Amino acid sequence: MGLKHRRGYDLDNDSEEIERFLEEFAEPDQEQVTDGRACPPAQARTRVHRYLDGLLWMVTFGVIAVMVLRMMPNGLDGKRYIPLIVAFVPWMAVLSAAILLISLISRRRILAVVSVLCLLTQLVWHVGFLYPRVSLSSAARTAVASATASVDDRYARLMTLNTRNGQADAAQIVQTVREQHVEVLALQELNASMISRLNEAGIRELLPYSVVANASSSDNGGVNGLWSAAPMSERTGDLIPVEASSIPAASIDFDGTVIRFGSVHPFSPRPSNQGLWDRGLGSISQLREDDHTFVLMGDFNATWDHASFRYLLGGRFVDAGENAGEWFHMTYPANKRLFGWIPVPAAVEIDHIVHDRGVVVGDLDAVTVSGSDHKALLGTLEVR
Repeated sequence: MGLKHRRGYDLDNDSEEIERFLEEFAEPDQEQVTDGRACPPAQARTRVHRYLDGLLWMVTFGVIAVMVLRMMPNGLDGKRYIPLIVAFVPWMAVLSAAILLISLISRRRILAVVSVLCLLTQLVWHVGFLYPRVSLSSAARTAVASATASVDDRYARLMTLNTRNGQADAAQIVQTVREQHVEVLALQELNASMISRLNEAGIRELLPYSVVANASSSDNGGVNGLWSAAPMSERTGDLIPVEASSIPAASIDFDGTVIRFGSVHPFSPRPSNQGLWDRGLGSISQLREDDHTFVLMGDFNATWDHASFRYLLGGRFVDAGENAGEWFHMTYPANKRLFGWIPVPAAVEIDHIVHDRGVVVGDLDAVTVSGSDHKALLGTLEVR
């Protein structure tokens, strides 16, 4: 009975009517009241279902949009924010897998099929990170694990690190070289102070041979450098004309096979560097026409998913991370904290060891070095 029917009642004289009214008011026949209107539980569940459905489709369309950007050809993938977005393509597989799981549980068949297609496409793109195309020999692993590195064999432990304008901890770099038995070291964003601190920390005792790039007006945060335990030949501070930091290079003999190493660092793809990023990567692709056998290490400011990076590789070069089948080795950012205390994990793989198909690089590892916003990338080289 509604309240409007009771306005004429003398409530003091009709206690039974009051009790019935209060009971009716307190228990509105299992209805939910929202904004003054009754809403049955089934209708509320339907509304939540629609909201969830919309959210899942919105995220799915976002994943598809990122995947479409990943398919942009070389020359177009450097426009505005495209390279920054494409750098996170591997994480789209995580979103696709999560949406697939929710879709299966909630029986959203069409959404499940779309998620499966997205997930399969991403797995095809990154199969080299999951399954090794070529593996290191046991002899290579044994050789680099030796306490005393040999410069007369066909194996070497490699390391590359962006030192963040020379702010990285030089003593920790040298300690890592010592503990990992590194025989070839590539560093980027060096300055005079950083090189002096490396010398003071004892880098020359472990890697006595070196070459540092020529300074130029287009240096990207500093100069690049190379250090080696074995003698270097054909040293140069400027391997090729490049619209970025000059590439220092040197050749090292591995039991009769000469490998030419370079330390590279093209510009980052920030919108303020519009055009510099893809032109820098394009310049490095010149080396596909060179007769040397190359190993290029450094901060490429690009991931496997960027068309400009894959163009650099062409049909000749190999990205060690994409070839080794050892999962991803995210190198950026490092030593970052949100609001000063929440650790930010490395989320993109922009530091690489790129090499000719005549050699193998595996046993990759990403190591944190204090003072740098990149992790150091290490790998084992086997010359075949």
